[in-house]
Amino acid sequence: MLDKKQKKYDTAYLKMAKEWSKLSHCKRKQVGALIVKDKMIISDGYNGTPTGFDNCCEDDQGNTKWHVLHAEANAILKVASSTQRCNEATLYITLSPCKECSKLIHQSGIKRMVYSNEYKDNSGIDFLKKAKIEIIYLPIDE
Repeated sequence: MLDKKQKKYDTAYLKMAKEWSKLSHCKRKQVGALIVKDKMIISDGYNGTPTGFDNCCEDDQGNTKWHVLHAEANAILKVASSTQRCNEATLYITLSPCKECSKLIHQSGIKRMVYSNEYKDNSGIDFLKKAKIEIIYLPIDE
């Protein structure tokens, strides 16, 4: 159970991640992520194509292109090119991670994850639980 103060912070950061998701050019799903350490945002990300590629995330059939990066992957990669580290950080994300991104989350040193919507496949969450990462599901008002 979250204490009141922590829940207030968690809700605020998730709402900020929701706002960040609106920067995504993806039509099917817009996802935002923030990485917070010691009450400071050290990174952010949203789902989209790699730098230098056309911003269109879906093919002609409406399927997501294979090279689209997920929000949490973008946020983790951004930290990798900075002076910050993810050790002991919290990831705030608007959609629970896929199994591929869950490996990145674990390897990056993130110790806590707060998310507001569930992805169709829970294997990413299951993996993070096995990795002993604290996971909090916190739906936010739209």
